[in-house]
Amino acid sequence: MEKTVEPRYYYSEIFHSIQGEGHYTGIPTAWIRFFLCNLQCSGFGQVDPTDPSTYELPFEDFDVDSVKRVEDLPVWEKGCDSSYTWAKKFKSLMGQETPTVLANKIVDIIRTDSNPDGLFLHPNSKQHQHLCFTGGEPLMITGQAASIGIYRELEKQNNLPGSMTFETNGTQVLKEPFKNWVSSIDTEVFFSVSPKLFTVSGEKTEKAIKPETVAEYYKLSKAGQLKFVVGSTDREWKELEDTVKKFRDAGVEWPVWIMPTGAREEEQTAGAGKVAEKAFKRGYNVAARVHVYLFGNAIGT
Repeated sequence: MEKTVEPRYYYSEIFHSIQGEGHYTGIPTAWIRFFLCNLQCSGFGQVDPTDPSTYELPFEDFDVDSVKRVEDLPVWEKGCDSSYTWAKKFKSLMGQETPTVLANKIVDIIRTDSNPDGLFLHPNSKQHQHLCFTGGEPLMITGQAASIGIYRELEKQNNLPGSMTFETNGTQVLKEPFKNWVSSIDTEVFFSVSPKLFTVSGEKTEKAIKPETVAEYYKLSKAGQLKFVVGSTDREWKELEDTVKKFRDAGVEWPVWIMPTGAREEEQTAGAGKVAEKAFKRGYNVAARVHVYLFGNAIGT
């Protein structure tokens, strides 16, 4: 009988930090960041996100051979700040492992002096730590399969997180094995959907905004949020309101969280007050990127 060969999946990093955005803010979290994304979001940080002819994309000129690890990459202020998770030029820096190995790496990353066995139920606080699948885009078909495999290995080890988040752009159709898995487990699956607005990211609406797709996520789990990155201009907020209505019309009732644009602390601080005021007036939640204030916008935090 032939031995089954476990598939291997590309990932960019595994790290342990706190959740800095939205519902689970402040919760100690183990992160796995998958490689690949269907969007590029090149408009972030640009003078005019809707005009590609004006874009500056520093990552395109970066010499990948000058670094040996993902952790040594800079954080780019123009374009996608995690372009290393999808641009082919960075693939040589990625890891490729089986779900079993990835699960063990996750356990290793949460080991501390007070938690030497790397348990999600922390032996000191008796509080569950969180697991977050991010990217890139973690709900591409490879990410769906890898996530199931990682969870099953953690289940074998009797070391499950209290809850799990999928940080997604909300464009990927969920496959039957993934839907069946989510429906069959007791662990809460939380969908953090961050739709990319054209006036902020430069991504065309027809490609980036998929209310009917996200409605299928909502049917699967009522635990979730719609998380929008937005500035203070009227055109951004007009698009935001129109987009929220599209999701509401599709039956998605998750709360809306608003995050100010900007990759660095000083950029976020500069516009945060105006963005927060606009959000309050509309009844939306406000998400400050707490990890940026604590650690800077550094890879691995």
